[in-house]
Amino acid sequence: MPASLPRPKPLASIFIVLALTVAILWAMNRPPICTCGTIALWGRVGPTQSQMLADWYSPSHIAHGLLFYAAFRWLRPKSSIELRFLVSLVIEASWEIVENTPMVIDRYREATIALGYSGDSILNSASDVAMMALGFMAAWRLPVWASILFLLMLELVPLLVIRDNLTLNVIMLVAPSDAILNWQAGA
Repeated sequence: MPASLPRPKPLASIFIVLALTVAILWAMNRPPICTCGTIALWGRVGPTQSQMLADWYSPSHIAHGLLFYAAFRWLRPKSSIELRFLVSLVIEASWEIVENTPMVIDRYREATIALGYSGDSILNSASDVAMMALGFMAAWRLPVWASILFLLMLELVPLLVIRDNLTLNVIMLVAPSDAILNWQAGA
């Protein structure tokens, strides 16, 4: 009988994935912190958006974790929770890297309300990966109804406050809508 592979350790996984993500973003010349020179818990809509530890898009990364947990529980129910967590971390970290390429930054600028978007700071990208991990762990521990309620809250609050959320972000990146763009701009 072949020896089974060792199960990845969640805490070690997150540190390794974060370290690799930070190293890649550093090599891409992403700023480690806000170019304004400050570090804050919360970045408001505007120039510090996506530069601080958290911002109005942090809920969308928590939502990623909830959705990854649900998807992998459905697609790979026999895989260990540790493996599903590791794969989710790698997907999220990969998105953070792709999201900070000139092509995607330009796409955000041309197709969404993020006109002055310049990409994320490394601090914000690392926080986004951690937010996904938080969402994944919450989904693992919460009953399904609570995860669904939590996901709805994570979508509705930013929608009401900044007229944006994960759903609108995906729509605007994939199939931009002038009607959505005008509504987001308050027109």
